[in-house]
Amino acid sequence: MKISSVEELFTIFNETALLLQEELNYTYLEALAETGEYLFQGSVPEDAVSELTLKRLKKQYEQIHLEKFSNEEIRKAYQLVILKGMKENVQPNHQMTPDTVGMLVGYLVDRFMKQPTFRLLDPAVGTGNMLTTVLNHLDRNVTSLGVEIDDLLIKLAYVNANLQEHAVELFNQDSLELLFIDPVDVVIGDLPIGYYPNDVRAEDYQVKASEGHSYSHHLFIEQSVRHTVPGGYLFFVIPNGLFESEQAPLLHEFFKENVIVQGLLQLPMSMFKSKNAAKSILILQKNGEGVKPPKQALLVDLPNLSSPTGMDNILSGMEKWFLENKG
Repeated sequence: MKISSVEELFTIFNETALLLQEELNYTYLEALAETGEYLFQGSVPEDAVSELTLKRLKKQYEQIHLEKFSNEEIRKAYQLVILKGMKENVQPNHQMTPDTVGMLVGYLVDRFMKQPTFRLLDPAVGTGNMLTTVLNHLDRNVTSLGVEIDDLLIKLAYVNANLQEHAVELFNQDSLELLFIDPVDVVIGDLPIGYYPNDVRAEDYQVKASEGHSYSHHLFIEQSVRHTVPGGYLFFVIPNGLFESEQAPLLHEFFKENVIVQGLLQLPMSMFKSKNAAKSILILQKNGEGVKPPKQALLVDLPNLSSPTGMDNILSGMEKWFLENKG
């Protein structure tokens, strides 16, 4: 039976990562970042591994010609091996954005953004999976930037972007510290949920809690708005209870002064283990000259994403909304 291109790539990534994991005493994900870099460079540094491992790696790499794979095939295979590695070493914030969500965000960015060239930022870039999903969906000249505090995740994001030949500028830092980034036209982000431990830094934010730790997802929204041009758009994957927490009034106040809500797409419950884990996609536009609220916000309760009829109906409704509100 012929294996698919994604399976073929997955096998090479996996087998070479296992070789390096054993040889270098790395974790699986560290070894995966290493093998991805070797594959992209087309060579292994002579002194990196033993002669035997070098021969075995070269034999595997010779079977693969990256140019014959599409970006989406590379992204999917790389995502699958990262997921395998994350299962072995799970950390709460290392959850990958599901493909369908990344594709929806890509569709929304494509429909809201009219200009052929723009700048895009993902302030919680992680392994770069959502960012590259969106970039693969856009047939535009996009300058993209990503910020990530975790050393290993940003290395995986760097290799991910290289393998797909996306020119992404990556910053390895706390996204809520000062960002030396020129304002962008679009922000996308699957927001990290939880409390931000640095109360001193949180003091610089309007949405900071009056006492105790502030919500990091609230701070991420404010930081993103600060780094967006007037009239720019922001697309966030948010928890459904965003506007119901004890700190929500601070967020309401910030929204009233700085942004308009263009839309909210509630993701299907079937995607989540529990009602508390459910999420939505929030679409904001930063206030600016000539920015007007839509006649009616785009409010969508998405059906099961594997239902073609349900999705067709929803997409038709959304296209109608774009014609009426965005021309």
